[in-house]
Amino acid sequence: MTMAAGGFRFGRIILEPTVVFFRSKLSFAFVNIKPVLPGHVLVSPVRVVKRFCDLTEEEVADLFTSAQKVARVLEKAYDATSLSIAIQDGPDAGQTIEHVHVHLLPRKKGDFERNDDVYKALEEHDKQEAGTLSNLRTNEEMSKEASFLADLF
Repeated sequence: MTMAAGGFRFGRIILEPTVVFFRSKLSFAFVNIKPVLPGHVLVSPVRVVKRFCDLTEEEVADLFTSAQKVARVLEKAYDATSLSIAIQDGPDAGQTIEHVHVHLLPRKKGDFERNDDVYKALEEHDKQEAGTLSNLRTNEEMSKEASFLADLF
């Protein structure tokens, strides 16, 4: 895994290594600084790539295989019955970090009044995360969750 000075690179952001809980040859998964639902995590390619279509075939295969592995663990770890899996590819699709990433959200019956409200919450989450520093989790909180998840692999 290629690391930036002091952590993992996610677009312009340097992540602390302690928030990363899964690594494959070409991808990594990390906990979310402001999860929409408990267990909301991100899976991203190691190489910083802005758009999905700019990934190599090998990166696409590794990203989706990694997302599938992480999804299996999340569903069990958070006692979920389903998952929402989303990629916001480009700014007009709501992408705020210029690095391809897959959102994995463990879902349960009734977690949103209307099922598709999860996408509105995701859009609001990204706007808030990009524009403000309020209600963000501490590195300690994120590291604790990452450690819990890492132990499940």
